[in-house]
Amino acid sequence: MTPAEFTAALRTLRIWSGLTYRQLEDKAAAHADTLPASTIATTLGRVTLPREGFVDAYTRACGLGTEEVRRWLETRRRIAAGEPLANDGARDDDPGPPTVGAPTPASLPRWRRAAGLFGAAVLGIAGTIGVSSLSRDAPTPAALPEMPVTGLRMLAVGSWAQIHPARTPELCLTEGRDRTGRYQTAIAVQRFCTDAALPQVFLEPLGKDTVQIQWHHPKYGIGCLTVLSEGPGLDLLEPRDDCADHDRAQQFHIERFGPPVTTHFRIRPVITGRCLSLRDQDTQDGAEVVQGRCSGATDQDFMIELTPPPKVAAGLTPSAR
Repeated sequence: MTPAEFTAALRTLRIWSGLTYRQLEDKAAAHADTLPASTIATTLGRVTLPREGFVDAYTRACGLGTEEVRRWLETRRRIAAGEPLANDGARDDDPGPPTVGAPTPASLPRWRRAAGLFGAAVLGIAGTIGVSSLSRDAPTPAALPEMPVTGLRMLAVGSWAQIHPARTPELCLTEGRDRTGRYQTAIAVQRFCTDAALPQVFLEPLGKDTVQIQWHHPKYGIGCLTVLSEGPGLDLLEPRDDCADHDRAQQFHIERFGPPVTTHFRIRPVITGRCLSLRDQDTQDGAEVVQGRCSGATDQDFMIELTPPPKVAAGLTPSAR
């Protein structure tokens, strides 16, 4: 119905395809289309309606056929023209009007409305590519290892996760602020997990034992944790919406830490080779995550817990912080 819903459906289509941005770029090139990975990430990170040429190349790169691509393009043109759905959006299998007393979308809390958008996006894709295709025919990425991170049973296309300081597992890495006040925008901190439902964390593999740490937020969108190398935020981590898998400041090497039987890890920014830790080895709620010398200290020991996909993931609407 809206540009934001259409872009959310495109993001769901990428998850269905099982392809990374770089793999989509290669698929597009095989069709003689130019679709840089950076363009894909930027376009999917907006709430505006993508260009028609992007939708054409992107849907074909995701593996859709000519008729399926045509339906996506027709939907884009309808939204661009401001036209309503035929028959007011009713489908042949429409269950009919809501029961008396059912809440309207405007009366629902933001997160329940977002969950509804996710359901609509999934149903729209199922109607376009066929429900059976979702489970049977999704292509398998070829360039990434079966287990992208040693000791962590991630999917080749990436996994949702929570990252905990091992010494305080009740805390999670999430969004917060610099307690000194020197840096004013959002940064990575440790907070009680009960207060850290947002943003949702997604680990996207970039190579063996190397990932991009994405934050998905319903208000601020998709941001990639980026190591700051200068200025008042030196050594802090900021979520930035210019995600690019070639940006070394957004790449993190995950390595086993401690005895092999444990699932503890050390997280090292590729750009410096240093280690993530907590400022001043603080154990308090709100302590800032920083990079520093790899010392083997307990504040450099993290646990990574893989989590089920959130129901609202496809409804997130990225925008700059």
